[in-house]
Amino acid sequence: MAQTDSEAADAAGGDELTSYRLRRERELSSLYQTARSLTALGEVDEVLRSIVRHAHELIGSDFVYLSLLEADGYLTVRASGGTISPDFPQARLPPGRGLGGRVIESKAPFWVSNYRTAQGLPRDPTFDRLVPREGLTALLGVPLMVGDQAIGALFAADRSERPFEKDEVALFSAFASHAAVALDNARLYERTRGSLQQLTDAYRASEARVAAMERAAAVHEALTHVVLTGGGPGDIAQILVEQLRGTVSVQDRDDRILAIRSAGPRVDEEPDLERRLHAEARSTGRCASAAGESGAFRSVVAIRAGGTHFGFLSLTRHGAPDAADVRMLERSAQIMGLLILLRDARIEAEERVRGELLMELMSSAPPHPAQRDRALAGGVDVDRLDVLVVAECPTRPVSDLVRQMKPLASEWSGLAGDHLGRATMLLRADDTDRVARALHHALRRTLGVPTLVIADRMVDHERARSFLLAQRCLKVMRALGENDRGASTQQFGMYALVFDPDRADDLTRFLTDSIGTLLDYDRRRSTDLVATATAYFTHSGNLSRTARSLHVHPNTLLKRLQRITGLLGEDWRSPDAALRLNLALRLHELRAAVEGTAAASD
Repeated sequence: MAQTDSEAADAAGGDELTSYRLRRERELSSLYQTARSLTALGEVDEVLRSIVRHAHELIGSDFVYLSLLEADGYLTVRASGGTISPDFPQARLPPGRGLGGRVIESKAPFWVSNYRTAQGLPRDPTFDRLVPREGLTALLGVPLMVGDQAIGALFAADRSERPFEKDEVALFSAFASHAAVALDNARLYERTRGSLQQLTDAYRASEARVAAMERAAAVHEALTHVVLTGGGPGDIAQILVEQLRGTVSVQDRDDRILAIRSAGPRVDEEPDLERRLHAEARSTGRCASAAGESGAFRSVVAIRAGGTHFGFLSLTRHGAPDAADVRMLERSAQIMGLLILLRDARIEAEERVRGELLMELMSSAPPHPAQRDRALAGGVDVDRLDVLVVAECPTRPVSDLVRQMKPLASEWSGLAGDHLGRATMLLRADDTDRVARALHHALRRTLGVPTLVIADRMVDHERARSFLLAQRCLKVMRALGENDRGASTQQFGMYALVFDPDRADDLTRFLTDSIGTLLDYDRRRSTDLVATATAYFTHSGNLSRTARSLHVHPNTLLKRLQRITGLLGEDWRSPDAALRLNLALRLHELRAAVEGTAAASD
């Protein structure tokens, strides 16, 4: 059977998502297979060549090179892959020069799409003469960090102009973290081997250091295995507990506990000490340790990746951590940061697909089979989505609302996204009032500012009609003075004439019968009799307050009221007539608020 254009587009979207996920999985697998191979002890030069070779394969740029910081401050190329110029592999940069100097000074990734035309980089004439010979154009550099010290930089370069995407920078930075660990291990190993050759009396100490390094490599491989097999913070915490004993906890950036594992009785928390160690660990990028009042030592490492802070990894136990323990904690935090980074990327991709699916559903009639299949893959049955929710918060951008609504939509097996500039959700629920109140409570708690939430039960999947009703109902709520509430459209049934487009003719007839004479007079004479009557009823017929609210003299008000009497008759202020007239004036005011202008409602 021939495939329709719409079905083909949906299939292409699904294929694109599948391709994206497969590519991310391949990158992750390649990264951790590379990390595993780099943990093996070896000569420094061998490790340098291995780093460059793996980096070249991982990032896919035209060539890659690694420069180390020498004692004189120069950055000297020590290994390269993919270069064509015989002189480039011997390049040296003076301190603070070029893109490499920027990376070393900032200890952060930096890239330019065209090195030759880039502004603001201190130039070195010798290096710049090598650039055209090599064809270097686009250049990305990331620091090789050992603790808080930059020992060099790893570069990826292309011979054509292009930007480096955020995912590429994060992936290359993560690889550089592993490479720095491997290089540090290799340097430590060479120094240890040299000591063994020169000092036989240091044999036992050297043997212990090698054993510690081997243990660190084994732990590193175990952590890698956890990530490759889809593990989480709890699995990593368990590995550390088995190696270090005590209690290990993982907190996110909002100080919420993600996982906690213990090899014995837990030590009481000391909030003041915890806050001090958190601040020190985050500012230094190193493990911060101190003994508490109970005598137990608490060690904290900030979890970060690609320059983003994700939380803290903590160890509490009796006995101060040694240098090997500190390295294990710091490297575990690096792995944890990468794990969270990749998890967030996966969640972001899934949420983007859900947002796109919501927009497709809101813009089409019954769902296509391909849309149903894509939704079911994410645990959503689009045929059972019978409630539409719109949220509004004037003090926050729509993107903030959507970001908070997406995880809530997953809890309700629904979809959330931005539709026509409104934070919108489709879900399945039996009670629209309860849904509106629950979502309002959740958004109010996370945003911390007044928020309006309106829910409407769709009839025959008329999503566009429900969306229009919800928007109009929100405007009615604002006009009525509501600014922080969750409700269903049913609760505003008495105002259905205002926000229900199917009853617009009924409203027009009612207004024409009730205040049409005043509206016509105001239109022809450019007067304010409708506003005068509205203010008169608002202030319960009190002439002084009415005149003040209209900013007119009492005599002017009396003349206007006499004009209204001449148009409507002597009994317009009688109880029955006043009730009908007051209601018409209020509905007229609300419709003007809903449609944005009073003229549109005439």
